[in-house]
Amino acid sequence: MRTHNWHVRIIQLLSVAGMFLAYYLLLYHNGVLVGVCPASGIEDCGKVSGPGAPYASIGPIPVALIGLVGYAAIFLAIWLKDWWPWLAENLPPLLLSLTGLAFLFSLGLTFLELFVIHAICRYCVVSAVNVTIMFVLALLYLRRSLQEQENATL
Repeated sequence: MRTHNWHVRIIQLLSVAGMFLAYYLLLYHNGVLVGVCPASGIEDCGKVSGPGAPYASIGPIPVALIGLVGYAAIFLAIWLKDWWPWLAENLPPLLLSLTGLAFLFSLGLTFLELFVIHAICRYCVVSAVNVTIMFVLALLYLRRSLQEQENATL
């Protein structure tokens, strides 16, 4: 049993924060909420993730919904590990895969913001930082897990 799983708990906590953030952006994208991000200079949430933003959806699917589902998948993987032995055994590489996909997706969106849209959304930046921290923690967790397995075989 892994005794040093603080990485997992922080990832799970950050995934909850990410779900709230993604849900807010989804409501904003759908026009249910008014954005609190003023259009000034390079910061323009409406241009990045607003209802009429051209890059705020992939086909008919809002990017915020993809983020919400991704954060929920990370949360559920951690939460369900206590009931599914397969998840408990494979959680380190699974978390690295999920957070790695989220990191790459976020990196692509950040590239679009900076070099194509020429505007940033503060909430998208917070989400990108959140995902980056989760990815680094997943890397550290996998490393710790591999070290524990190696020590157990000695």
